[in-house]
Amino acid sequence: MASDLRITIERNPSQSRLAELNIKCWPKWGCSPGKYQLKFDAEETCYLLKGKVKAYTKGSSDFVEFGAGDLVTIPKGLSCTWDVSVAVDKYYKFESSSSSSSSSPSC
Repeated sequence: MASDLRITIERNPSQSRLAELNIKCWPKWGCSPGKYQLKFDAEETCYLLKGKVKAYTKGSSDFVEFGAGDLVTIPKGLSCTWDVSVAVDKYYKFESSSSSSSSSPSC
């Protein structure tokens, strides 16, 4: 049965959108090209500074492609394989269960 969990991609978000998200305060993560089995136990939002990825949903041949300049939201509970063709450098944030207030403190 196909899962209804979907990765959403916002292509080239504006600088004001990125500032609103406060991404420069987010931790960074990177990986070299290769295949990675990932399971997301919390919703993750990430912004790719570099890289190119095809993400295959587990148990499916469906994939989405994203890369540098994309703002990507990955739903909680999704298992997927990242096929990384260009090394990734990204900012990321996991949704915490606490209220996500828009008045996030400056870092």
